[in-house]
Amino acid sequence: MAEQFDLIVVGGGPGGYVAAIRGAQLKMKVALVERENLGGICLNWGCIPTKALLRASEINHMLHSLDAYGFAADNIRFDFQKVVKRSRAVAGQLSGGVKHLMKKNGVSVFDGTGKLAGPGKLSVAAKDGKVTELAAKNIILATGARARALPGMEPDGKLIWSYREAMTPDAMPKRLVVVGSGAIGSEFASFYLNMGAEVTLIEVMDRILPVEDAEVSAFVRKAFEKQGMKVLTGARVQGVRKGANEITAVVEAGGKVQEIVADRLISAVGIVANTEGLGLEGTKVKLDRGNIVIDAMCCTGEPGLYAIGDCAGAPWLAHKASHEGIIAVEAIAGLHPHAMDVTKIPGCTYCRPQVASVGYTEAKAKELGYQVRVGKFPFIGNGKAIALGEPEGFVKTVFDAKTGELLGAHMVGPEVTELIQGYGIARTLESTEAELMHTIFPHPTVSEAMHEAVLDAYGRVIHI
Repeated sequence: MAEQFDLIVVGGGPGGYVAAIRGAQLKMKVALVERENLGGICLNWGCIPTKALLRASEINHMLHSLDAYGFAADNIRFDFQKVVKRSRAVAGQLSGGVKHLMKKNGVSVFDGTGKLAGPGKLSVAAKDGKVTELAAKNIILATGARARALPGMEPDGKLIWSYREAMTPDAMPKRLVVVGSGAIGSEFASFYLNMGAEVTLIEVMDRILPVEDAEVSAFVRKAFEKQGMKVLTGARVQGVRKGANEITAVVEAGGKVQEIVADRLISAVGIVANTEGLGLEGTKVKLDRGNIVIDAMCCTGEPGLYAIGDCAGAPWLAHKASHEGIIAVEAIAGLHPHAMDVTKIPGCTYCRPQVASVGYTEAKAKELGYQVRVGKFPFIGNGKAIALGEPEGFVKTVFDAKTGELLGAHMVGPEVTELIQGYGIARTLESTEAELMHTIFPHPTVSEAMHEAVLDAYGRVIHI
């Protein structure tokens, strides 16, 4: 006999475990199925451990910039394995925290791989071969995604790395090629560059960080190159040659072919949804380029079957998955939640300099037919940024010229990943320039640049 639940969640990442907790809060009997580690890719192999690594690289950069602050130190060095070990410890701590949250909220956790076994039924196959049958009127698929592998450039665990190998290397590479300049590629390129490696970043599009505002992309490229990174855009890897302990990438860019020799190559060319083996055959579930198609309430079209997070398509962000988990559960409970608006989801890249954005880029807003007012404010005009020794970067705002609605905000510079939520709240509240102008920002803070960028869009900027 199948064990009965009100809700079954398949996948314990930031979408799945949040959905499970929200279900428990709404007095549902909840089962969570996870085949590897609670917390999913984000906590164990993505968002969190990479930030621990990047923190180490920031410290290394700071230690080699002490003279600017009046300090001096000799023989600065690091133990790379300790850097990696700390990152894994941070991930382990948070994964254990999710386990505690499941227990606290009364969620039943089943270790194993889930597969649909008919309407409202799920079979869970544990690693020891034991199969457990579960049943619930509603099932949420939160199975996430995995790294995409390009033909001929598949990760081999030694010379060609995916994000997993890049986070747990045996040794620090002296020369590194990173293919793909989205958030993952740019973060790894920045980390290894700031730890002392020679890094070449390759992007097939005409600019790095291609989803960001064009001005932000251009600024980051200049910053990377100033730091010593080699950046190739409009470039395609034609093939790779493997040696005993080095790899050669054959790259075509600008009509010329060049060979780049490195110790390791990181492939960061996107992700693929984990939808195989779920038992979707015979259901009304539709796939679009491998992603599960859902409606505004995350329903798949199969009665009682929902999907959230990376397996349901872009944007592939942990906080998007978590919010979709809330939407799905509240829809199941009949609470009529608001549908997801992807233009109100902040995006963050934790390279040096940091990048953050929400809403439309200037180009996208114009493409959609808006008449826009654009404001910009450089951090060189911000007292706190100068005091921190980080005056590089800027804040850019895009407003609807007719209504004053904040359409988008784009930031590059110190701790902008922490600042962007201010504009995220403004987007959620459908704020206009008036509310933002009348908001009092504390002094001295880096956040004052946000205020000035709004003022600049209306010809009222003060400090530049």
